[in-house]
Amino acid sequence: MPPHLLNRPLVDAIKAELERLLLDKVVANLGLCVSVYDILSVEGGFIFPGEGCSTYKVSFRLLMFRPFIGEVLVGKISGYDEKGLQVSLDFFSDICIPGHLMQIGTVRGEDGRWALKTEDGDELHLDIDDEV
Repeated sequence: MPPHLLNRPLVDAIKAELERLLLDKVVANLGLCVSVYDILSVEGGFIFPGEGCSTYKVSFRLLMFRPFIGEVLVGKISGYDEKGLQVSLDFFSDICIPGHLMQIGTVRGEDGRWALKTEDGDELHLDIDDEV
């Protein structure tokens, strides 16, 4: 725990430091950290020689975002370019769908918009704020 946080209540300071370290980061084999859910226990408070910070052993729970393979998610198109679509979920807006991974039949039109060609030959244009 950095010394500048020690004037705050201990649990609040620990939660702030955990959020700084983990929030909006992808943790291997867990997913994207969305929030620190709660702190279960705090032990210690040791200050090691040569360090100005105190060290605690903390048990906590995180709220993670990890869709399983094949899961269907619904988002809104927030932008597009020659590479593909940018999609936003309500809590996460950094999703990119490259053109080569879109549904078969999706092409980029002359006007720069992406469109899905149907079996009838119609084109269903994908515009900003459309749900996908």
